Amino acid sequence: MADKEATVYIVDLGSSMADCHNGRIEPDMNWSMQYVWDRISTTVAANRKTWNIGVVGLKTDGTDNPMAEEDGYSNISVLRELGPMGMAGLRTLQEKIQPSSTDVGDCLSAIVIAMEMIQTFTKKLKYNRRIFLITNGESHIDDDEEAVSEIATRIKELGIELTVLGVDFDDSEFGFKEEDKTEQKATNEGLLKQLTDACDGQFGTIAEAIAELSFPRLKPVKPYKTYEGPLTLGDPQQGAMSIDVERYFKTHKATIPPASNVVLQQNHAKRSGDGNGLEEIQSSGGNFAAVSNERTYTVNDPTKPKGKREVLYEELAKGYEYGRTAVHISDSEHNITKIETTKGFAIVGFIPQENFEPFVNMGDSCMIVPQKFNDEAAIKLSSFIHSLHELESYAIARLVMKDGKEPLLVILAPHIDLEFECLYDVPLPFAEDVRSYRFPPLDKVVTLTGKVLNEHRQLPSHDLLETMSEYVDAMDISTYEVDDNGERTQEYASVDDLYCPTLHRINQAVRHRAIYPDQPVPPIPPILVKYAKPDEKLEEAAKTRLDDLIETAEVKKVPPKATGKRQRDKVMPRSGLDIDALLKQPEHKRAKIDPNNAIPEFRQIFNMSDDEDVVKDAAKQMGQIIRDLISDSMGDLNYERAIEDLGVLREGMVDFEFAALFNTFLLDLKKKILSGELGGDRRELWWMLKGKGLGLIDNVAVESSNVTPEEAAEFYKK
Repeated sequence: MADKEATVYIVDLGSSMADCHNGRIEPDMNWSMQYVWDRISTTVAANRKTWNIGVVGLKTDGTDNPMAEEDGYSNISVLRELGPMGMAGLRTLQEKIQPSSTDVGDCLSAIVIAMEMIQTFTKKLKYNRRIFLITNGESHIDDDEEAVSEIATRIKELGIELTVLGVDFDDSEFGFKEEDKTEQKATNEGLLKQLTDACDGQFGTIAEAIAELSFPRLKPVKPYKTYEGPLTLGDPQQGAMSIDVERYFKTHKATIPPASNVVLQQNHAKRSGDGNGLEEIQSSGGNFAAVSNERTYTVNDPTKPKGKREVLYEELAKGYEYGRTAVHISDSEHNITKIETTKGFAIVGFIPQENFEPFVNMGDSCMIVPQKFNDEAAIKLSSFIHSLHELESYAIARLVMKDGKEPLLVILAPHIDLEFECLYDVPLPFAEDVRSYRFPPLDKVVTLTGKVLNEHRQLPSHDLLETMSEYVDAMDISTYEVDDNGERTQEYASVDDLYCPTLHRINQAVRHRAIYPDQPVPPIPPILVKYAKPDEKLEEAAKTRLDDLIETAEVKKVPPKATGKRQRDKVMPRSGLDIDALLKQPEHKRAKIDPNNAIPEFRQIFNMSDDEDVVKDAAKQMGQIIRDLISDSMGDLNYERAIEDLGVLREGMVDFEFAALFNTFLLDLKKKILSGELGGDRRELWWMLKGKGLGLIDNVAVESSNVTPEEAAEFYKK
């Protein structure tokens, strides 16, 4: 069952909270509310019905609370009763959090009201009860010690965790002390500190809480049981070993929040959802609503308009892609191929530990422990664990978590600690999951004749290997922060400091945008990119080795690639004559390509000229020659010439980085071939072009191209 929470935030709305102090340019209220909004938005994002939030305003202009008629409870208002909160509630609450025109209001009275709210809401049920008080401590507080003691006792009786966070409160542990503090504020700080100490609460400055907002929030999780039943070895009907066990997740992948498609609602009166989902998000542009998708299925039918006829989903048959062919499998055939499994956990074999390669791990790890309150199972499992440990072996088991569930192969590894023993398991691949690839060796070159070469231009030299080894040793993090005695004083990249940047960054961005829809997303916190690059100390220690490595490997900077101009050295004849200049056409005259000698003349123009207009004109002529070859072809007589010309044209366009010009031509050529405009049915030529790989020029071949590799691959599929 999920944890139930009841949290009340007491927010100081006094007029003094609208001022700026200690060099800040942001009002104290906006600054301190960063912490409150972050906690509330985290609860809203979780969308848990059992997490309840209430808000009490302190030092409000009016009085609105259940104890308003009693003395000492004025200027306190319940801004939100305890209950689940969604995006609509968050927006409504933001409108109410505004500075008032008074500084009258007792913090202790607000705490009492929050206590009564929690007691009324939770009754005697099991809840995590919390109260957060955010104040600057500038107003008068009743300093009756007996009343403070009674409140502390009542807080402990109700099991409430009290946290007091003050604006510019002194905190020696955080290292902050406010100078020129008023006598009233100093007295209130001492009184609130006395209250939190008496009820085992927390007391601190809001600056520390805000500083911790950049640190990722770790989600507490409960043990999740994936299997409960016998672990067997052998045939259960023949007296097999059977141990009653339970299986829990040890590590589980945290999923990144998915994106949702939303549409701007035109009619604000129509609202979808129950007020707790993302479909209720409002922004400066209005309300958003979820997008509903609708699919229609059509088949070719010449008798219908546009040659298509809609069919019902129930009339469709299932098909599976096999290569480029759709294979139909009926329900009866599908039932035959489906494995009928029953729940079970059976050991099928054992292997030595050294035979297990960590890279075959296929997923999350789990832990197997004996069944609760079953001493016999605990003794059996302990014996099995110690046997595996002594023999330095792992067990391989077949696991079916539920009837009809797909089977898993897992490897069982023993774990023995002083007070805890268990089996760890990770999924193993089946034969169909393994793909074997053969790569050439890295330490030798084998020639076509079978000769083995240990020295080759593609192999690193002995000096380069030694220099690289020294550089790797210099970047060794196992010796990070080691003192003179060889003792490590600090661990580099400890597990507690490592976070998933993508997961936590998206969560932070979503929370910020939910609270401040009109503000840009803040920069990435340093804690998330702390290990995105090597440590400065390690870089400095290895700089000398890196310079040696660069020198030994002869690393040189590659000049930037020019756009629209060929990157090739001009070949000069031995005589020194500039043949290109001698053969160059006059500037006012464009060279005309002879269709019977198209390829040599086209290449000659490309090699002689750097004028973009001349090159484009030659490309257009080449394109027309290709079309004429196709149109005039008797059957497939001219297909090979057209394909060869097209290949030369594509090569020239890549060389001059005129990807857009070639792509436009090829799209037009495809249209004319498939429509029969080039002398009839030329679809055979289209399949020949596809086989030669003469497709669109993507941005991998030419950076300036606006065609992605995926779009280039789809060009021949459609």
